[in-house]
Amino acid sequence: MSNWTEHLTSHGARFHMDEATAIEDFGRTLTAADLAAGFVAPVTDLGLIAVAGEDAAAFLHNQLTNDVEHLGMGEARLAGYCTPKGRLQATFLMWRDASGTIWLQLPRSIQAPLQKRLTMFVLRAKAKLRDATNEDNVAAVLGIGGAAGEAALRAFVAELPNATYGKVEGAFGTVIRVQDAFGAPRYLWLTSADTAQAAFALLSQQLAVGGNAAWRLSSIHAGVPQVTPATQEQFVPQMINLELLGGVNFKKGCYPGQEIVARSQYLGKLKRRTSLASVENAATRAGDEVFTTADPDQPCGMVVNAAPNGLGGADVLVETKLGALNEDVRLGSSAGAQLRFLPMPYALDALDL
Repeated sequence: MSNWTEHLTSHGARFHMDEATAIEDFGRTLTAADLAAGFVAPVTDLGLIAVAGEDAAAFLHNQLTNDVEHLGMGEARLAGYCTPKGRLQATFLMWRDASGTIWLQLPRSIQAPLQKRLTMFVLRAKAKLRDATNEDNVAAVLGIGGAAGEAALRAFVAELPNATYGKVEGAFGTVIRVQDAFGAPRYLWLTSADTAQAAFALLSQQLAVGGNAAWRLSSIHAGVPQVTPATQEQFVPQMINLELLGGVNFKKGCYPGQEIVARSQYLGKLKRRTSLASVENAATRAGDEVFTTADPDQPCGMVVNAAPNGLGGADVLVETKLGALNEDVRLGSSAGAQLRFLPMPYALDALDL
Protein backbone atom coordinates (compact mmCIF):
# COMPACT_ATOMS: atom_id res chain seq x y z
CA MET A 1 0.00 0.00 0.00
CA SER A 2 1.41 3.42 -0.94
CA ASN A 3 1.90 6.31 1.48
CA TRP A 4 -1.09 8.04 -0.10
CA THR A 5 -3.46 5.12 0.44
CA GLU A 6 -2.08 4.68 3.94
CA HIS A 7 -2.95 8.32 4.60
CA LEU A 8 -6.48 7.88 3.28
CA THR A 9 -6.95 4.71 5.30
CA SER A 10 -6.02 6.61 8.45
CA HIS A 11 -8.74 9.13 7.57
CA GLY A 12 -11.51 6.58 7.23
CA ALA A 13 -11.17 5.28 3.70
CA ARG A 14 -12.52 1.80 3.05
CA PHE A 15 -10.23 -0.28 0.85
CA HIS A 16 -11.03 -3.71 -0.47
CA MET A 17 -8.82 -5.32 -3.09
CA ASP A 18 -10.59 -7.89 -5.23
CA GLU A 19 -9.27 -10.03 -8.07
CA ALA A 20 -9.38 -7.06 -10.42
CA THR A 21 -7.57 -4.80 -7.90
CA ALA A 22 -10.60 -2.55 -7.60
CA ILE A 23 -10.68 -0.33 -4.54
CA GLU A 24 -13.81 0.55 -2.61
CA ASP A 25 -14.79 4.16 -2.28
CA PHE A 26 -13.57 6.89 0.03
CA GLY A 27 -15.84 9.37 1.77
CA ARG A 28 -19.61 9.50 1.54
CA THR A 29 -21.70 8.99 -1.58
CA LEU A 30 -22.17 12.34 -3.29
CA THR A 31 -25.15 13.55 -5.30
CA ALA A 32 -25.02 15.43 -8.57
CA ALA A 33 -25.90 18.56 -6.58
CA ASP A 34 -22.89 17.99 -4.31
CA LEU A 35 -20.64 17.63 -7.34
CA ALA A 36 -22.07 20.72 -8.98
CA ALA A 37 -21.38 22.82 -5.88
CA GLY A 38 -17.76 21.69 -5.59
CA PHE A 39 -15.95 18.47 -4.70
CA VAL A 40 -12.58 16.82 -4.18
CA ALA A 41 -12.18 13.10 -4.73
CA PRO A 42 -9.08 10.99 -4.06
CA VAL A 43 -8.98 8.71 -7.11
CA THR A 44 -7.35 5.39 -6.30
CA ASP A 45 -8.73 3.01 -8.93
CA LEU A 46 -6.87 4.45 -11.95
CA GLY A 47 -3.43 3.25 -12.93
CA LEU A 48 -0.66 4.64 -15.13
CA ILE A 49 1.41 3.08 -17.87
CA ALA A 50 4.50 5.11 -18.78
CA VAL A 51 5.94 4.53 -22.26
CA ALA A 52 9.51 5.81 -22.64
CA GLY A 53 12.12 5.69 -25.37
CA GLU A 54 12.82 7.47 -28.64
CA ASP A 55 10.15 5.43 -30.45
CA ALA A 56 7.50 5.72 -27.71
CA ALA A 57 5.25 8.15 -29.59
CA ALA A 58 5.62 6.37 -32.93
CA PHE A 59 4.87 3.00 -31.34
CA LEU A 60 1.70 4.22 -29.63
CA HIS A 61 0.66 6.16 -32.74
CA ASN A 62 0.47 2.81 -34.54
CA GLN A 63 -1.58 1.20 -31.75
CA LEU A 64 -4.13 3.78 -30.58
CA THR A 65 -7.11 5.53 -32.18
CA ASN A 66 -5.69 9.02 -31.69
CA ASP A 67 -2.67 10.96 -32.94
CA VAL A 68 0.21 10.44 -30.51
CA GLU A 69 3.09 11.73 -32.63
CA HIS A 70 1.71 15.29 -32.60
CA LEU A 71 0.62 15.26 -28.96
CA GLY A 72 1.71 18.61 -27.54
CA MET A 73 3.33 19.28 -24.18
CA GLY A 74 0.44 21.45 -23.04
CA GLU A 75 -2.37 19.05 -23.83
CA ALA A 76 -3.87 15.68 -23.05
CA ARG A 77 -6.02 13.52 -25.30
CA LEU A 78 -8.42 10.62 -25.06
CA ALA A 79 -7.62 7.51 -27.07
CA GLY A 80 -8.78 3.94 -27.49
CA TYR A 81 -7.06 0.62 -28.07
CA CYS A 82 -9.03 -1.74 -30.30
CA THR A 83 -8.99 -5.37 -31.34
CA PRO A 84 -8.46 -6.08 -35.04
CA LYS A 85 -12.27 -6.17 -35.25
CA GLY A 86 -12.48 -2.57 -34.08
CA ARG A 87 -13.82 -3.34 -30.60
CA LEU A 88 -12.39 -1.33 -27.72
CA GLN A 89 -10.16 -3.14 -25.25
CA ALA A 90 -9.39 0.05 -23.34
CA THR A 91 -9.84 3.80 -23.29
CA PHE A 92 -7.06 6.08 -22.05
CA LEU A 93 -6.33 9.62 -21.03
CA MET A 94 -2.84 10.27 -22.42
CA TRP A 95 -0.26 13.02 -22.22
CA ARG A 96 3.45 13.65 -22.79
CA ASP A 97 5.94 14.99 -20.23
CA ALA A 98 9.10 17.05 -20.71
CA SER A 99 11.24 13.92 -21.08
CA GLY A 100 9.14 12.66 -23.98
CA THR A 101 7.56 9.89 -21.93
CA ILE A 102 3.92 9.18 -22.87
CA TRP A 103 1.55 8.52 -19.97
CA LEU A 104 -1.57 6.38 -20.32
CA GLN A 105 -4.17 6.50 -17.55
CA LEU A 106 -6.70 3.66 -17.39
CA PRO A 107 -8.52 1.54 -14.78
CA ARG A 108 -6.19 -0.52 -12.63
CA SER A 109 -8.53 -3.46 -13.16
CA ILE A 110 -7.43 -3.81 -16.79
CA GLN A 111 -3.97 -2.25 -16.63
CA ALA A 112 -1.80 -5.35 -16.23
CA PRO A 113 -3.22 -7.36 -19.16
CA LEU A 114 -3.32 -4.26 -21.39
CA GLN A 115 0.27 -3.39 -20.57
CA LYS A 116 1.33 -6.97 -21.31
CA ARG A 117 -0.55 -6.97 -24.62
CA LEU A 118 0.91 -3.66 -25.75
CA THR A 119 4.40 -4.83 -24.78
CA MET A 120 3.99 -7.83 -27.10
CA PHE A 121 3.87 -5.47 -30.08
CA VAL A 122 6.89 -3.34 -29.22
CA LEU A 123 9.15 -5.75 -31.14
CA ARG A 124 12.20 -3.77 -32.31
CA ALA A 125 10.83 -0.34 -31.47
CA LYS A 126 12.87 1.62 -28.94
CA ALA A 127 10.06 1.89 -26.43
CA LYS A 128 9.61 0.44 -22.97
CA LEU A 129 6.40 0.22 -20.96
CA ARG A 130 6.34 0.30 -17.17
CA ASP A 131 3.73 0.41 -14.43
CA ALA A 132 4.14 3.96 -13.09
CA THR A 133 1.07 4.02 -10.84
CA ASN A 134 2.98 4.35 -7.58
CA GLU A 135 5.93 6.43 -8.74
CA ASP A 136 6.63 9.31 -6.38
CA ASN A 137 5.60 12.24 -8.59
CA VAL A 138 2.23 10.69 -9.52
CA ALA A 139 1.54 8.55 -6.47
CA ALA A 140 -1.59 10.51 -5.57
CA VAL A 141 -4.47 11.59 -7.81
CA LEU A 142 -7.11 14.13 -6.83
CA GLY A 143 -10.21 14.80 -8.89
CA ILE A 144 -11.58 18.31 -8.39
CA GLY A 145 -14.60 20.02 -9.91
CA GLY A 146 -17.85 21.89 -9.44
CA ALA A 147 -18.54 25.57 -8.99
CA ALA A 148 -16.08 25.99 -6.09
CA GLY A 149 -13.45 23.56 -7.35
CA GLU A 150 -11.42 25.86 -9.59
CA ALA A 151 -10.91 28.58 -6.99
CA ALA A 152 -9.98 25.99 -4.35
CA LEU A 153 -7.38 24.41 -6.64
CA ARG A 154 -5.85 27.78 -7.55
CA ALA A 155 -4.57 28.08 -3.99
CA PHE A 156 -2.07 25.35 -4.94
CA VAL A 157 -1.74 25.73 -8.72
CA ALA A 158 -1.93 29.38 -9.74
CA GLU A 159 -2.07 28.89 -13.52
CA LEU A 160 -4.63 26.27 -14.48
CA PRO A 161 -5.33 25.04 -18.02
CA ASN A 162 -7.82 27.40 -19.66
CA ALA A 163 -9.18 24.86 -22.14
CA THR A 164 -10.56 21.34 -21.93
CA TYR A 165 -7.76 18.75 -22.13
CA GLY A 166 -5.16 21.37 -21.41
CA LYS A 167 -2.25 20.37 -19.15
CA VAL A 168 0.19 22.19 -16.88
CA GLU A 169 3.23 20.80 -15.07
CA GLY A 170 5.46 22.13 -12.33
CA ALA A 171 6.77 21.51 -8.86
CA PHE A 172 3.15 20.91 -7.84
CA GLY A 173 2.87 17.92 -10.22
CA THR A 174 0.62 17.59 -13.25
CA VAL A 175 -2.85 19.10 -13.62
CA ILE A 176 -5.10 18.16 -16.53
CA ARG A 177 -8.41 19.83 -17.24
CA VAL A 178 -10.73 17.08 -18.40
CA GLN A 179 -14.25 17.31 -19.81
CA ASP A 180 -16.37 19.85 -17.91
CA ALA A 181 -19.44 18.79 -15.93
CA PHE A 182 -22.30 20.76 -14.38
CA GLY A 183 -21.12 23.84 -16.26
CA ALA A 184 -17.80 23.94 -14.40
CA PRO A 185 -14.25 22.68 -15.09
CA ARG A 186 -13.02 19.35 -13.79
CA TYR A 187 -9.37 18.69 -13.05
CA LEU A 188 -7.17 15.68 -12.39
CA TRP A 189 -4.20 16.57 -10.22
CA LEU A 190 -1.39 14.00 -10.14
CA THR A 191 1.24 14.73 -7.53
CA SER A 192 3.35 13.31 -4.72
CA ALA A 193 1.73 11.76 -1.67
CA ASP A 194 3.13 14.51 0.58
CA THR A 195 1.80 17.32 -1.62
CA ALA A 196 -1.58 15.63 -1.93
CA GLN A 197 -1.87 15.07 1.81
CA ALA A 198 -1.22 18.73 2.58
CA ALA A 199 -3.59 19.93 -0.15
CA PHE A 200 -6.32 17.45 0.71
CA ALA A 201 -6.41 18.63 4.31
CA LEU A 202 -7.34 22.12 3.09
CA LEU A 203 -9.45 21.18 0.05
CA SER A 204 -11.63 18.91 2.17
CA GLN A 205 -12.56 21.89 4.34
CA GLN A 206 -13.92 23.79 1.31
CA LEU A 207 -15.33 21.06 -0.91
CA ALA A 208 -17.53 17.99 -0.58
CA VAL A 209 -15.36 14.90 -0.19
CA GLY A 210 -15.99 11.85 -2.34
CA GLY A 211 -13.90 9.11 -3.85
CA ASN A 212 -13.77 6.85 -6.87
CA ALA A 213 -17.54 6.67 -7.22
CA ALA A 214 -17.85 10.45 -6.98
CA TRP A 215 -15.24 10.96 -9.69
CA ARG A 216 -16.95 8.34 -11.85
CA LEU A 217 -20.31 10.07 -11.31
CA SER A 218 -18.79 13.37 -12.46
CA SER A 219 -17.37 11.67 -15.56
CA ILE A 220 -20.76 10.15 -16.31
CA HIS A 221 -22.36 13.60 -16.17
CA ALA A 222 -19.56 14.90 -18.40
CA GLY A 223 -20.45 12.17 -20.91
CA VAL A 224 -16.98 10.63 -20.81
CA PRO A 225 -17.01 6.81 -21.08
CA GLN A 226 -14.42 4.41 -19.78
CA VAL A 227 -13.97 0.79 -20.82
CA THR A 228 -13.83 -1.60 -17.84
CA PRO A 229 -13.51 -5.39 -17.56
CA ALA A 230 -17.26 -5.86 -18.06
CA THR A 231 -17.31 -3.93 -21.33
CA GLN A 232 -14.07 -4.87 -23.04
CA GLU A 233 -14.58 -5.73 -26.73
CA GLN A 234 -18.24 -4.64 -26.62
CA PHE A 235 -18.10 -1.34 -28.50
CA VAL A 236 -16.56 0.28 -31.52
CA PRO A 237 -15.39 3.77 -30.49
CA GLN A 238 -18.37 5.64 -31.97
CA MET A 239 -20.85 3.60 -29.93
CA ILE A 240 -19.54 5.29 -26.79
CA ASN A 241 -19.10 8.73 -28.41
CA LEU A 242 -15.30 8.55 -28.30
CA GLU A 243 -14.85 10.47 -31.54
CA LEU A 244 -17.21 13.22 -30.31
CA LEU A 245 -14.76 13.74 -27.43
CA GLY A 246 -11.75 13.97 -29.73
CA GLY A 247 -10.57 10.44 -29.00
CA VAL A 248 -10.43 9.22 -32.61
CA ASN A 249 -8.36 10.72 -35.42
CA PHE A 250 -9.67 9.57 -38.81
CA LYS A 251 -6.71 11.07 -40.70
CA LYS A 252 -3.89 9.27 -38.90
CA GLY A 253 -2.26 6.07 -40.09
CA CYS A 254 -3.30 2.53 -39.43
CA TYR A 255 -3.85 0.95 -36.02
CA PRO A 256 -5.58 -2.29 -34.99
CA GLY A 257 -9.22 -2.15 -36.09
CA GLN A 258 -8.75 1.09 -38.04
CA GLU A 259 -10.55 -0.12 -41.18
CA ILE A 260 -13.62 -1.18 -39.21
CA VAL A 261 -13.66 2.04 -37.17
CA ALA A 262 -13.46 4.08 -40.39
CA ARG A 263 -16.10 1.95 -42.09
CA SER A 264 -18.37 2.37 -39.07
CA GLN A 265 -18.01 6.12 -39.41
CA TYR A 266 -19.10 6.24 -43.03
CA LEU A 267 -20.77 2.99 -44.10
CA GLY A 268 -22.53 1.51 -41.06
CA LYS A 269 -26.17 0.56 -40.71
CA LEU A 270 -27.48 0.64 -37.13
CA LYS A 271 -27.79 3.96 -35.33
CA ARG A 272 -26.27 3.68 -31.85
CA ARG A 273 -24.90 6.15 -29.31
CA THR A 274 -24.23 6.47 -25.57
CA SER A 275 -26.57 8.61 -23.49
CA LEU A 276 -26.93 9.78 -19.90
CA ALA A 277 -29.68 8.27 -17.77
CA SER A 278 -30.78 7.74 -14.18
CA VAL A 279 -32.22 4.50 -12.81
CA GLU A 280 -33.66 3.64 -9.40
CA ASN A 281 -31.28 0.77 -8.76
CA ALA A 282 -28.07 1.60 -6.91
CA ALA A 283 -26.63 -1.82 -7.78
CA THR A 284 -26.49 -1.01 -11.52
CA ARG A 285 -23.14 -2.04 -13.00
CA ALA A 286 -21.23 -1.60 -16.22
CA GLY A 287 -22.09 -4.45 -18.57
CA ASP A 288 -25.74 -4.68 -17.50
CA GLU A 289 -28.01 -5.05 -20.51
CA VAL A 290 -31.06 -2.87 -21.11
CA PHE A 291 -34.30 -3.73 -22.88
CA THR A 292 -37.31 -1.94 -24.31
CA THR A 293 -40.80 -3.04 -23.36
CA ALA A 294 -41.64 -3.02 -27.07
CA ASP A 295 -39.01 -5.72 -27.77
CA PRO A 296 -38.53 -7.63 -24.50
CA ASP A 297 -36.58 -10.54 -25.98
CA GLN A 298 -33.57 -8.65 -27.35
CA PRO A 299 -31.37 -6.19 -25.47
CA CYS A 300 -31.32 -2.75 -27.04
CA GLY A 301 -28.07 -1.73 -25.36
CA MET A 302 -25.66 -1.97 -22.44
CA VAL A 303 -24.59 0.10 -19.45
CA VAL A 304 -21.14 1.54 -20.17
CA ASN A 305 -20.49 3.12 -16.75
CA ALA A 306 -22.54 3.46 -13.57
CA ALA A 307 -22.18 5.21 -10.23
CA PRO A 308 -24.46 5.59 -7.20
CA ASN A 309 -26.16 8.99 -7.31
CA GLY A 310 -26.74 9.48 -3.59
CA LEU A 311 -30.51 9.40 -4.09
CA GLY A 312 -30.98 5.66 -3.82
CA GLY A 313 -30.30 4.92 -7.46
CA ALA A 314 -27.53 5.18 -10.03
CA ASP A 315 -26.65 7.50 -12.89
CA VAL A 316 -25.32 5.76 -15.96
CA LEU A 317 -23.90 6.12 -19.39
CA VAL A 318 -25.80 3.62 -21.51
CA GLU A 319 -25.16 2.60 -25.12
CA THR A 320 -28.37 1.99 -27.08
CA LYS A 321 -29.97 2.23 -30.44
CA LEU A 322 -30.88 5.89 -30.87
CA GLY A 323 -34.48 4.90 -31.51
CA ALA A 324 -34.67 3.48 -27.99
CA LEU A 325 -34.31 6.96 -26.49
CA ASN A 326 -37.98 7.55 -27.27
CA GLU A 327 -39.08 4.21 -25.84
CA ASP A 328 -39.58 2.64 -22.41
CA VAL A 329 -36.09 1.29 -21.59
CA ARG A 330 -35.57 -1.01 -18.61
CA LEU A 331 -32.56 -2.36 -16.75
CA GLY A 332 -31.83 -6.09 -16.93
CA SER A 333 -35.13 -7.09 -18.51
CA SER A 334 -38.30 -5.51 -19.85
CA ALA A 335 -39.66 -5.74 -16.28
CA GLY A 336 -36.64 -4.07 -14.66
CA ALA A 337 -36.20 -0.56 -13.30
CA GLN A 338 -36.97 2.15 -15.85
CA LEU A 339 -34.22 4.35 -17.24
CA ARG A 340 -34.92 8.08 -17.22
CA PHE A 341 -32.87 9.73 -19.92
CA LEU A 342 -31.22 13.06 -19.11
CA PRO A 343 -29.76 15.77 -21.37
CA MET A 344 -26.23 15.07 -22.56
CA PRO A 345 -23.60 17.80 -22.16
CA TYR A 346 -22.82 17.63 -25.90
CA ALA A 347 -24.80 16.94 -29.06
CA LEU A 348 -25.30 13.36 -30.23
CA ASP A 349 -25.23 13.40 -34.00
CA ALA A 350 -26.74 10.23 -35.47
CA LEU A 351 -24.29 7.79 -37.00
CA ASP A 352 -25.20 4.68 -38.95
CA LEU A 353 -23.35 2.10 -36.87
